[in-house]
Amino acid sequence: MGPWLNHSTLGDFILLGIFSHNQTDPVLFSAILVVFAVAVAGNMLLLFLIYSDAQLHTPMYFFLSHLSLMDFALICTIVPKMADNFIHDRKSISFIGCGLQIGFFVTLVGSEGLLLGLMAYDRYVAINRPLRYHVLMSQRVCFQIVGSSWAFGTLDGLIQVVAAMTFPYCGSREVDHFFCEVLALSKLACADTSLFDTLLFSCCVFMLLFPFSIIVASYAKILRAVINMNSTQARQKALATCSSHLAAVSLFYGTAMFIYLRPKRYHAPGHDKVVSLFYTILTPMLNPLIYSLRNREVMRALRKRLSHWVTACQK
Repeated sequence: MGPWLNHSTLGDFILLGIFSHNQTDPVLFSAILVVFAVAVAGNMLLLFLIYSDAQLHTPMYFFLSHLSLMDFALICTIVPKMADNFIHDRKSISFIGCGLQIGFFVTLVGSEGLLLGLMAYDRYVAINRPLRYHVLMSQRVCFQIVGSSWAFGTLDGLIQVVAAMTFPYCGSREVDHFFCEVLALSKLACADTSLFDTLLFSCCVFMLLFPFSIIVASYAKILRAVINMNSTQARQKALATCSSHLAAVSLFYGTAMFIYLRPKRYHAPGHDKVVSLFYTILTPMLNPLIYSLRNREVMRALRKRLSHWVTACQK
């Protein structure tokens, strides 16, 4: 099995967390649990509405359902272990548990980034090619977009988890983060990680900049089309269909690029942990709110469902 395995599998990793041992811990921990509850409820409700309302069976909402599924899985990958460690005050995670957390985290973040990028293409087709929308965004194309997002995210996750888990960890096992994050974990390896750092940076460049380039290109063409519209109402409607997606893109890419596309020498653990809170915990909570409160069709479906529930309870 190799000598590195004996070192790597001895004992658990210690997650130092984002909390320090002081009186603010319970307040911050309670706030994260509230965010977790809102994120789980919001994403599950959005999934339920999309799949139960026939009028929401369109390409945009099909993509949105998978985005909600990714957000739900992402926050469930991070917060339950944080809660368990905080309640029992042991701050530990097993070697296998750490590998699984890395795998799920990288897969979900990578898949979500690609999906957000390809959703920009959907908005481009809806505004610039409305008469050919159902042809260009056929069911087959929608499945290809979602499938490729999951596939590339999974591949990225497998590459990173295999690389990270094959390093020898024979010194400190204290991970300066609130979850098993690849960059924080690689600092503990008692081996040269320069090749891995290059591989990780290359994966991040592709998984972030490739979909981001699709977003920039799509919205450049959308903006040109909106400027050429003669009707003010048409402009407002076009911008309204893009505003929710742009808000979600800003939240996700702003924080992810700050973490993974900076040179390693500029990384500060404290800053990285705070920024990581945004795309691991806050973004999964905000996305369903952005896509529901700002969306008339989702609110209509919600009112319709509530009306059915009220009627059923009154009988």
